[in-house]
Amino acid sequence: MDPFSRSWTALLAAVAGLPDEDFARPSGCAGWLVRDLVCHLVIDAQDVLITLATPAATEPTRNAVTYWDVTATPPTGEDPLDALTVRLAAAYEEPGLLRFHLDDVGSAAGRAAGLAGPGLRVGTRDEVLTVADYLSAYVLESTLHHLDLIAHLPEAAQPPAEGLARSRELLDAIAGTSFPSSLSDRDALLIGTGRRAPTESEKAELGELAARLPLFLG
Repeated sequence: MDPFSRSWTALLAAVAGLPDEDFARPSGCAGWLVRDLVCHLVIDAQDVLITLATPAATEPTRNAVTYWDVTATPPTGEDPLDALTVRLAAAYEEPGLLRFHLDDVGSAAGRAAGLAGPGLRVGTRDEVLTVADYLSAYVLESTLHHLDLIAHLPEAAQPPAEGLARSRELLDAIAGTSFPSSLSDRDALLIGTGRRAPTESEKAELGELAARLPLFLG
């Protein structure tokens, strides 16, 4: 629970600290401005609230690793929800309104996560997970989006080291092998999920794993 709380709180704080002009800058998500990403984070917060309020009586069907659907195909931006997110973000017009909405819904999601029992079973995307596994998966979600948020904002706060390390552990498990120790947690996440291309020396360090990258997580 603590890694989720720290990662999620740091992400909300990073958004709250952005000046208005940064919302019009590009994010690390292809085709999305920072404002589009922040609008997506509002949807993420709603997802956390909905999932934690959707108890399930059956056995878990997924865990923090198998929660993710892995594909070799990059997102195109043509998904209807992606397109809706961009339109919603534009509708806010004022960055302050978007910042306020994320703080409001995001803070509620954080409180709900702190109140939920780790062993409780919840349903999302027609699957069942324990609360602990669901929130662990969201450490990776929030850490990757924190990196997306600050991709072109060098002065912005970085994700917590604990969240980066936990996210790397999850990515190792998703990949079925460990990324080389010569890569920092941040670089392993960026390269592993296609957020930046590896250098030639990094490709050599990755070895056979390089041919299987990037892993696009849905």
